[in-house]
Amino acid sequence: MDLATILGLVIGIGGILLGNFFEGGHVASLLQFTAFVIVMMGTFGAVMVSNRSKDLKLGFKLFRKSFREQNLNYEEPIAEIIECARIAKKETPLALEPKLPTLRSPMLADILRNVVDGVDPKLTRQIFDNIIHKEEQNMLAAGKIWLDAGGFSPTIGIIGAVLGLIHVMGNLTDTSKLGGGIAVAFVATVYGVGFANLVFIPIGNKIKKNIHEVTKHKLMILDGALMITSGVNPQLIEQKLESYKSK
Repeated sequence: MDLATILGLVIGIGGILLGNFFEGGHVASLLQFTAFVIVMMGTFGAVMVSNRSKDLKLGFKLFRKSFREQNLNYEEPIAEIIECARIAKKETPLALEPKLPTLRSPMLADILRNVVDGVDPKLTRQIFDNIIHKEEQNMLAAGKIWLDAGGFSPTIGIIGAVLGLIHVMGNLTDTSKLGGGIAVAFVATVYGVGFANLVFIPIGNKIKKNIHEVTKHKLMILDGALMITSGVNPQLIEQKLESYKSK
């Protein structure tokens, strides 16, 4: 579980509720089911219209993952690359073939299979660069649904407020209910702006950062594997790969 995400939501939402309490408000005044339905259904309806089905499915999966700490293992692939570099340096890249089934990184195994087969390193880089960046684009498109939700939500909240005011204006004869009716109408705006800035946009930004980190991890493996073909000293390969961890 990613403690920063959980604490951020608790502090953000808690701060608003605490401020409302200090102003003399009550939590019950902010709990309006109708406003919630308008904002949530309106927002996700707009998101569904503007995105593909596969992006929506992956986007919800990435949402769940954003509440877990992303700890990419850099040490293991670096160790495997260095070991393969030593074997190739001592013998030839062809000597790596028996090693491929034992590698724990499927991507490293795929790249080194091209190396063993004698595929031109430039072509191998082009192939895996395309694969990596295509996967990144698919993931970013899926994560973007939450940034879209953050853009639509405040506007839907305003629509909810206007609908509430229309209802209030239709009952002007009962002046005793005007104040409460107007207050309820503006709760939709609070929901729209609140969900956008406390949930949707922050989660969308976190997903984007996680995706960039995954891409960097894959590019590190690609760089390391292709350096083996150039006969670079394993120590220099290690220095190069270690630099990815500090970026």
